Formats: sequence, C-alpha cells, structure tokens
Amino acid sequence: MSASGAVLSGPAAASGRTALVPQLLVAVLCGGYATGAALGWGTPTLAQFMGDFGLSAAALTASVSCLWYSRAVPGRNRPAWVLFAISSAMVAAGNGVWGWYEVVLREAVPRASAADFCFLMFAPPAIIGLLVLAKRPVNRAGWICLGLDAWLIGGSLLTLTWSLALARTAQWDGRSTARIALSLAYPVLDIMLVSLVLVLHFRRSSANRSAVNTAIAALALTVVCDALFTSPLLREHYRSGQILDAGWFAGSILLAYAPWVGKRETSRRTAPPRGSPDRRGSGSLGALTPYLAAAVCTLGILYNVLNGRKIDRVVLFTGCTVALVLVARQGIMLLDNIALTQELAQKENHFRSLVQGSSDVIMIAANTGVLRYVSPAAKGVYGRDAEQMVGTELASHIHPEDLGRVLHEVRRFLAAPPSEEPATRIECRIRSGDGGWLNVESSVNRYQGGLIFNSRDVTERVRLQAQLQHNASHDPLTDLPNRALFSERVRQALGGRRADDGDAAVLYIDLDGFKAVNDTVGHQAGDELLIQAARRLQESVRAGDTAARLGGDEFAALICGGKGERHVREQQIVEIAERLRLTLSEPYAVLAGSAARGASAEGHGGTERNASPEHGGPRVGETTVRVAASIGVAFAGPGIGPAELMRNADLAMYRAKSAGKNRVELYAPQMQAEVARRAELAERLRTALDRGEFTLLHQPVVDLESGVVDAVEAQARWRSAQGILFTPAEFLRLADSRREADEDRVEVSRWMLEQAVEQAAHRHRLGHRVPVSVRMSARRLMGRDLPPKSVESLLARHELPAGALVLALTGHDPRICLDELERRLIALRRAGVTIALEGFGTGYAGMLALRRLPVDVLRLDRAFTADLVESARVHKITAGLLRIARDLGLRSVADGVDRPEQVVALREMGCTHGQGMAFAGPLDEPRLRGSLARGGYPVPMCAERDVVPAGSGLGLRGVSPDQPNTALT
Repeated sequence: MSASGAVLSGPAAASGRTALVPQLLVAVLCGGYATGAALGWGTPTLAQFMGDFGLSAAALTASVSCLWYSRAVPGRNRPAWVLFAISSAMVAAGNGVWGWYEVVLREAVPRASAADFCFLMFAPPAIIGLLVLAKRPVNRAGWICLGLDAWLIGGSLLTLTWSLALARTAQWDGRSTARIALSLAYPVLDIMLVSLVLVLHFRRSSANRSAVNTAIAALALTVVCDALFTSPLLREHYRSGQILDAGWFAGSILLAYAPWVGKRETSRRTAPPRGSPDRRGSGSLGALTPYLAAAVCTLGILYNVLNGRKIDRVVLFTGCTVALVLVARQGIMLLDNIALTQELAQKENHFRSLVQGSSDVIMIAANTGVLRYVSPAAKGVYGRDAEQMVGTELASHIHPEDLGRVLHEVRRFLAAPPSEEPATRIECRIRSGDGGWLNVESSVNRYQGGLIFNSRDVTERVRLQAQLQHNASHDPLTDLPNRALFSERVRQALGGRRADDGDAAVLYIDLDGFKAVNDTVGHQAGDELLIQAARRLQESVRAGDTAARLGGDEFAALICGGKGERHVREQQIVEIAERLRLTLSEPYAVLAGSAARGASAEGHGGTERNASPEHGGPRVGETTVRVAASIGVAFAGPGIGPAELMRNADLAMYRAKSAGKNRVELYAPQMQAEVARRAELAERLRTALDRGEFTLLHQPVVDLESGVVDAVEAQARWRSAQGILFTPAEFLRLADSRREADEDRVEVSRWMLEQAVEQAAHRHRLGHRVPVSVRMSARRLMGRDLPPKSVESLLARHELPAGALVLALTGHDPRICLDELERRLIALRRAGVTIALEGFGTGYAGMLALRRLPVDVLRLDRAFTADLVESARVHKITAGLLRIARDLGLRSVADGVDRPEQVVALREMGCTHGQGMAFAGPLDEPRLRGSLARGGYPVPMCAERDVVPAGSGLGLRGVSPDQPNTALT
C-alpha cells in the first residue's frame, strides 16, 4: 500500500472497528435469546419470565434508546424517534402486563385485558413515525399519491389475508362483537404498518439512510411475528418463552440499535463511492410496488372465482376500492406526466435559447471524443459552421503542440471524483476558419458519459499578457532584453541548461561621449543614437547570444558556446569585442533639433554638422555624431555566479574608461582588490571631512615687478592618520571609480570654498586685504548645489568685500554648455567675484573659453614655465600667450615659477605676476600672516627697487568687478 493509501485507509479502518463492537453485541443478544427460546430456557418458570419480562426489557431498551437519541441529536427526524420510543413503550407495557398475569399472579391472561390495549397502541405511533421519516412530497398531488399507494398495498394485503384467514376470524361463533373487533384489530393494524413499510422503503429520505433501514427492518420483523401470532394454528399452541418471542426480541433490539447507526454514519461523513450503481432501478421498483400489489389482489380474486368459491363482501368491497384507487392513481400520474412534459419543454426551450444566444461556444463531446453538439456561436468565435464541426473529433481542432497537454488534463479530470472536482479549466489553441489559431479557454464539465466544453476566445488577452511580459523583460526604447532578463539568461548559461554551452563570457559596454550628444544635439537625437547602437549590437552577436541594454548608455552582451581551450576561447571573445567596439564607434546619422549654438565637441562625443553658408550656424536636419565604446570582458569560471560575473565585466569596463576609453579590457582578479582599496580610501576621505582632518594652506601670488603679495591661492591638504599630507588631486587619483570621485571632489570643493572665504574675511578684519583665489572646475560651478546666489550669500555672511574672492576656472569639459556657463559667470561677477581662467594655453578648449567667457585673469599653465629658459620654442610660445593676454587687457599669472631665471624671463615677456617656489610654497595661516606683515618677497635682479608693502600695489584693491583688467588671482 502506498503512503497516501495508508493515510486514507487509516480513519476508515478505525471507524469500521468501532462500529463492529455494537453489531457484535446485538448479534450476541439476539442469538443468545433465540438459543434459550429454542431450548425452552430449562424450566417453564424461566421460560415464562424471559417470554414476558425479557421482551418487556428489550422493548423498554428500545424506547429509552430512541428517546435518548431524539433529545441528544437535533434534526427534522427527531419526532419520528420520539414516536418509535412511544411505540416501544407500549410493547414494553403490554409484555409487562402479560408477565404480571402469568409470572406474578400465575393465572391465565384474560381474553380482553390491558395488554391487548397496549399491543394495539404499538402500531399507530410506529405508522406516524414512518410518515415522518418518509421523503416529503413537494406538492398536494404527491401526498395524495402517497396515500393511494399505501391503500393499494394495504387493500391488496387485506384482501389476501381476509380470503385466507381473517374471514374465519370474523365469523360470529358466539363471541361478542368487541371480541371479534379485537381479534381483527391486530392483523388490520399490522397490514397498515406493512403497507407503509413497503411504501416508505422506496420513499425514505436520504438523511440517516442506515438508521431508517434498520428501523424499518425492526418494525417489519415485529409485524411478521405479529402475523404469525395471529394465525390460529400458532396462537392455540402459543406459550411464553417459545421461539416466536425471539423474533419480537430481535425487533426491539434492532430498534434500540437503529438511531445510533445513523449517528455514526453522519460523523464519518464518507462520500459515496466512485462508480456506485445508478439508483434509477430502485426508483422504478418503488413506483411499480403499488401496481404489483394490486395485480396480486386481482389474481387472488380471479383464483377464487375460477375455483368456484364464494366471493366475500369484504373482499369484493376492498377489491373494488383497490381498482378505483388504481384508476385514480393512474389518472393523477397521467396529469402529472403532462405537467412534467410541459415543464420540461419550457425548460428545454429556455436552455436552448440560452445556449444558442450565448457568445461562448458550447460543445458536447462523447466519450469517444466525437462532437455531438456545437452551439451556433462557433460561427462568430471560430469562423466555422457548427454543423460542419458536429461529427468530427475534438482532437482534430486542437493545435498539435497543445493536444498532449489537453488529453492529459481530460484524463486526470475524468479520474478524479466528481464530488471533489466537479469541473476543470483548459486553455489551448483551436483552429479557426481562416486557417489560423485562436487561444481558447474552456470550462469542462461531465455530461452523460461525455464532456461539455464551454469555450470563449481569449486571444486578445493572451496577446496582452505576452506583451506585458515582454515589456517587463525588455527595454522600452531599444526592445533589447533589460537587466532582469539579461541576469536570468546569464544564470541559465552558467547553469548549463543547453548541451552546447561552453564557458560563457559577459561583455559590458559603455558609450563614451554619449552625454555630449544629449547636451549638444538633444535628447531625441540621443535616443535615436541608442536605438541605432542597439541595432548594431543585436546584429553583431550570434543567434544564440544575448544583447541587452542595462540602462542609460550601458549595454551588455552574453556570449555562449564555442568550447575549446581557454586561451583560444578568450582570444575569440576579445576579437568579438574588438569588432563590436569598431562597429559601435562608426558615425551615427541622427536628426538634430535646434541644439546648442556654436558648440562643437572635441574628441569623443563630437558632432559633425552641415553648416549653413548664409548664417554659418547649425541647421535643423540630419547630423552625424560619433561616440566610442569602452568594453569590459569577464569570463565564467568555477563557482562564479551571475551577479559576480556581471560585476567583473563592469569593473573591466571602468578600467577601460580610466585607461583612456575606446578600448577593450579583460577582467583580472586584482581589479577587485583595487576597487576595495579605493573604496576604503574614499571612506577614509569622507571620515576625514567629518572629523575636520583637512587643513587649508595658501600660496602667495607675487607681483614680478615689486615683489608685493597681491593675492593668495587656497589649497586644501589632508593629513592622514599616519601624518602624511595629501593634496586633493593626489588622494582622488587613489579614490574610488569616477562617479564616487566626483562626489568626493564636490565635498572637498565645498569645504575649501567655505574655509577660504571665512579665513579671507578674518584676514581682512586684521588689515591684510589680500584677495583669495580658489580653484573650481567648470562642472562643479555648473552644479545644482552651487548657484550664484549661494556664493553671494556666502560672501555676505562673512562680510567679504567685492573683488576679494577669485574663482579660478579649471578642467574645461566639452560637454558643458558654454551658454549656461557664461550666464553663471556673469552673475558671479555682478556679485563681486573675479573670474580667472586656469591652465591658459593648454588646448583648443581654453582658447574657445577665452573667446566666449567673461574672464578677468589668465593663469599660464606651469607647462610653459618649466622649460622656459632651456627651450627657445617654449620661450616663443610663452611670449605669444602673454602677448595675447596683454592685448586683451587681462592680468597674467605664471604658475610653477620655481627659479630666479624664470622670474627674469617672465618679467621681460610682460608677465605681471608669478606663483611658485621662487617666492614661497603653500603656507599655513601663521606663516602667511608673517609673510604679509613683511610686505613681500625680493625679486631677482631688482634689488634697486623699494619693496612695496603687501596689498598696497595695483592688486585687487578698489577694483570694480565690471572692469576685467583689474582682477588678479
């Protein structure tokens, strides 16, 4: 036996063992009494006692049992058991009276006594109790038919018994009329009881069926014993304690046991066994029982007539009444059948209208799978005539790929018990009239050995679900798989679901210069570029590989298959990545709007526009843009997971970007260690900012003619726990990836600006009115957290006068819109801030900024001062740059002036100011104040000049921010 079979059989077996005990007890009691009666109980006295008081005790037990059950268990059958208790009590009383005469008084029982009255009162309560247990008719005709059926059976039995025995009992032989009536009362009541037993046997209620059957059997056994007792042959020789008493005893014990059978059956609540036989046969037999009884009655009368016997008036009267009742019964049945036929026709028309008017297709399939009925809705749903589908096999209309699943579900449904699973639901594809396939959802029910399919078209719903599922796993812009689906594909590849999977590799791709396209050409053009890049990526990978967009301008590719040696495999992947890099780096033709004016990006992310000859500016139309691709490659290895593999490819891609972009890098284990180290250093930097471990140094900016300190440049330093001083540039080169480094630069830049303004204001209050210069990148200046209003409020909070703050613009980014940067710089100059251009002369971006931006001071890059004396070429270039500054009326500051000969050469070229170790390095606050108090620094080969006190030269004193030639950094 299986485990599930053992579990299911356990409670049933235990219940069977529990029910066996009372059954054995009933059998032992009845068998013991029958054995004693057959043996005569040993003595006449004991026989009389057991024949009288033994039967009384059994009947009293039945009365108490039925009464107890009626009080303990509620329900509509409670009155029936109360009546059975009364009936048994009458039997107990009758047997008690009988025993009083025979056993106690030791005299014969009178012919008319109280015992006869009690025995007569046994039948009426039992008859009424059986009526209560009967299935109640639904209308008045049903009640009439029940009474007629009872009379048909009772009249037939009365006719037979009157012909055989009761006629002689009713003859007057000197007895009183009361005595004759009493003699006839026993069989007549028994006949009525037997009639109801036969009628109700086929009309009993389904509730407590076992209890009702047991009660009917007990009453039938009692009636049989009464009939035998009524027989003159047995009655003349009857003595108490004989075998006939065993029948009455068994009837009382069965009636006492009857109600508790129903209680156990209810408590078990067992479902009807599957495959139980149809009960239509028993229903037909119940309907024919009255007619069979009438036929027996008629045959009995005919038999007497043919034998020449005289027909008794009672027999003639009862026979006639039976015949009349039979005719009335048949008439009622005829009228009932007519009414039922009309009602059935109405219901059939009603349901036919519902079926034919329904928008769902209703099909009835036989157990062979052949369609026996198809509703007219098939024309509108399937596009096929219902008549053409009738007679065909259902399997011929189902898609071959779905047929196996449908057959399996149908077999499973038919094998399940109907009470547990009355219906099921199947979804499959059905052939339509145009040759296509429709998605159909069907509710399946059992029907007369076949199945009913209630089907509806759900093609649009299935398409919508598929579209929603597709949208959830694909990028809406490029229609490539998104990060979630790509991660799932990587997981499947690493799990080796396909037999041809080799070592999988992930390519992480980032488009270099994509932001410049958005800023210069427009976001719509950027979206079009992403679509074209996705198409190129999709066409570059094989059919079994996966290309995905992870977000923004980041893409990825999963390369599977290609088993072989690892180094050969890696070389193939690198070649694929290089071809992909070249493909993505080819020019893109996009539609540009009225984009940025006059902006032309340099390097990656540049644009090539068709210029208008009349206006010289960009025109709205097709534009060619270029981007590059940085690709990181990571290979799968033993024990590596999908997230780890994608992270490795991401690290390799950032290594490619930091190494110069537009290249392919392979993942190496040390990359992870570098990331961890950079993350640790970045965390240390943030901790240092929180703990105040940063300090601000200032390097003097000296007038090359007089040696006066005309300004100071603020420089941040971080003193680590080991006592090492790092510059921000030195530390951020070791910091985390570029994104996190930008955040760290923002924090350091904010701190340096606030500290520089605060300390400069403090020096102004002490009398050292020297401007302070703070370097700031163009990207930082364009940040949302540093609008011009915030700088103006910072100056006002510390009461720093106009012209005392110089912002040195560094790190020009070609992706920054120069129009917006120009507006911000103009707003800062109106707030009293002097603007300096850092790194002048280093590239086309610096010259373009000089042409567009409102600049007050030019700071010459230290690359032009390092070899100024040694290289004639550098000397000429530096002289040319200084001439440009002089012609534009701007102040010039040379950075990196470390030797006296550089001071002399710069002064001869017309440079006005210098900064470097030739004068002083970065100073802390006390040393800076001492330097300012001394007035300045000696200038080489200028000893004859008088030293001018610090801050008293041309400097920044009294400079209006609207005059660009009066500012100095």
